[in-house]
Amino acid sequence: MEARKKQAQKILQILARKNPHPATELVFATPWQLLVATVLSAQSTDKQVNKVTKKLFLEYPGPEEMAALTPEELAKKIKTLGLYRTKSKNLVATAQIILEKFGGQVPKTREELESLPGIGRKTANVILANAFGIPALAVDTHVFRVANRTGLAAAKNPLETEKQLTQIIPQAIWSKAHHWLILHGRYICTARSPKCHICPIYEYCRYEAKKAPQEDKTKKTGKR
Repeated sequence: MEARKKQAQKILQILARKNPHPATELVFATPWQLLVATVLSAQSTDKQVNKVTKKLFLEYPGPEEMAALTPEELAKKIKTLGLYRTKSKNLVATAQIILEKFGGQVPKTREELESLPGIGRKTANVILANAFGIPALAVDTHVFRVANRTGLAAAKNPLETEKQLTQIIPQAIWSKAHHWLILHGRYICTARSPKCHICPIYEYCRYEAKKAPQEDKTKKTGKR
């Protein structure tokens, strides 16, 4: 545990120097808009989501406006995104629940957020951290990949990865750590062909692809 804490400190210090003020790449103005954008981001890039929400939020800025839509009407507005029919159904239902049960305000607890249609733990953590400043460390596919490749976690699922990361990363920087890891995974430690040759935390990584250049060199020189 202590070794992993020290490794996490070194890795995050490097990523912090590269990006002192990390933030979500989703564009939003209110907690509701962040909720919508985060739901829409499933199986879609932030760039695609921002393109859709730029117009969507002008027409339907809050839950009141979205609750008045049918799922079919909303689906037409977001049809360029993956899973748009399911997302439309969930968002309209969520807007109605927020109006009826929460007085039009996005709830501020994980339990209440996860009670909404289409809101899982990862989305709830994103909202808590980015909309309300409540300590949370969301684990998406990028964070999961980077954490386990570097050895910061040794887990088979996002929940276990989150538990392990929150044990070795100070609570005060959980949100920043999420952004550092997600952006690193998005642009450098990609799922396929990670850019190890430009990775600033390469020396602390345990990813097995790190062995490939050494193995190739051994084959060429015959030395070990």
